[in-house]
Amino acid sequence: MLGSLLARNRTCLHSFLVASKTSRRSIFQGRRTSSIQMSQDSNSLSFGPWPIAQSEVFASSSLCFAFVNLKPIVPGHVLVSTKRVVPRFIDLSAEEVSDLWTLAQKVGSVLEKFHGATSLTLTIQDGPEAGQTVPHVHVHVLPRKKGDFEPNDAIYDALDESSVEAEQVLEQRKKKSNLDEDRKPRTPEEMASEANEYRPYFI
Repeated sequence: MLGSLLARNRTCLHSFLVASKTSRRSIFQGRRTSSIQMSQDSNSLSFGPWPIAQSEVFASSSLCFAFVNLKPIVPGHVLVSTKRVVPRFIDLSAEEVSDLWTLAQKVGSVLEKFHGATSLTLTIQDGPEAGQTVPHVHVHVLPRKKGDFEPNDAIYDALDESSVEAEQVLEQRKKKSNLDEDRKPRTPEEMASEANEYRPYFI
């Protein structure tokens, strides 16, 4: 009787382990498929409602990408955003939060050296009242040098103004057929040229 009970328990345990292994495999396969899907979709990235040209993207990870800014306020002022369009930071998954900051750290490290800067400002404007004009989570990465803004915190006012101006330019792009005229102060060619300078550091 004891032998029979042990045999039955062994069979149940074996069935549980097989089912558990199959379940874990399907979960991980699902994650892998999701990651692959995101990579394939990276050919059509957007920043909120605005499409981002591949020529403006210089670095990417599984869930995020880095691209040059339409209206930078210091040399090397770039944006790091999620591939999934999510308006608020609180709505990101734990994986996206980790990936976003990991890529921002890498981008900041490279661009600080590239531009001969000595510090970095990394900031998120999370929601309209915080100055966010494009409803898509993004980190501003700004290489800093001594005396670039006086007082130092004036950079945040400049950032607010730049965000509003960039939004107005993008709205004009929507209405007019000649997009190049509306990309002032930077043309698509100027932005692509900057991205080309940064891209080799992230391959």
